[in-house]
Amino acid sequence: MPLFPKPLRAGDLIAITAPSSGVSGPALARLDIVLDHLRSLGYRVVEGKCLRNEYKDASAPREQRAQELMQFLTDPEVSAILPPWGGELASELLEVLDFEALRSVRPKWLLGFSDLSTLQLPLTLISGWATAHGSNMMDLAPTQTDPLTTSVLAVLAADFTSPVRQESSTCFQRKWIDFAVKADAPLNLTEPTEWKRLDGSSEALEMRGRLIGGCLDSIAWLAGSRFGDVPNFVRESGGLGAILYLENAEMAPPGLVRALLSMRRHHWFDGLSGLLIGRSAGPVPESSESLSYAEALYATLGDLPYPVLYDVDIGHQPPQFTLINGALANVQFEAGRGSVTQVAVA
Repeated sequence: MPLFPKPLRAGDLIAITAPSSGVSGPALARLDIVLDHLRSLGYRVVEGKCLRNEYKDASAPREQRAQELMQFLTDPEVSAILPPWGGELASELLEVLDFEALRSVRPKWLLGFSDLSTLQLPLTLISGWATAHGSNMMDLAPTQTDPLTTSVLAVLAADFTSPVRQESSTCFQRKWIDFAVKADAPLNLTEPTEWKRLDGSSEALEMRGRLIGGCLDSIAWLAGSRFGDVPNFVRESGGLGAILYLENAEMAPPGLVRALLSMRRHHWFDGLSGLLIGRSAGPVPESSESLSYAEALYATLGDLPYPVLYDVDIGHQPPQFTLINGALANVQFEAGRGSVTQVAVA
């Protein structure tokens, strides 16, 4: 079972590096606001060299990003690594990072979502670390008021011997506010949240199992490799069960079908206790004759023999849960709303 990092406390050292996209231009003002906020909360902060730059669609060349990330992952003084956000090219690091060696290193939190899922998944599956899929560091502005976003660091401060419960949001953000316009912008919460069952039923349900998952756009490409051996994770969960969670960032419905079918052919959906799918940030078809997001889900997943919830608080239309890969979760759903309760597995 994955090992959990020690609870994050004021005074701990947080490392900031960008293993995928760096921060440049107007977003640098936002970065400084968030870093100052972390310091005001009592954390010590160290910046990596792969951060305040953008080079060939990443913060730095592959070797530099991998070396710096590995340095922070193995540094006993570092308690957590908070990349600013995801990006496009974290996959370049997979063959360079020594995930096997990290099995003997005390785990630390790696927080974020989107392309960071590319790194979190093998850290859990290969290295045996619990990892935190949740708000990116650049979301953690002092102006935020949403409970799911403002509680991220509190979740990382838990020891998970007692259950950690999070409730679904009331409203979510469909359109981001440009940091160039307002550097300290909070989430733009304009749309009412409503979870849905893929089978169309409105009846309440509950699912229980160990959590694993991430961003479809990045981890779907890991299926069939050692970096994405989700079927083995499910087998090792045994009687505890396993819950897979996924979210779509940019794929149109036909691309989503292709990704889900590939994962299904690699047995990612076999033997689960349940499946959680976040709100889709992909393009919406202009024509009613085109395949819709819900239709794409139903066409590929509608016959699964366990509960499937979608439009859950996960992913690129925040706010979102802080989901711990490897944690034992209890998910409850009723009347369009829900909760996730997580605890460490002994």
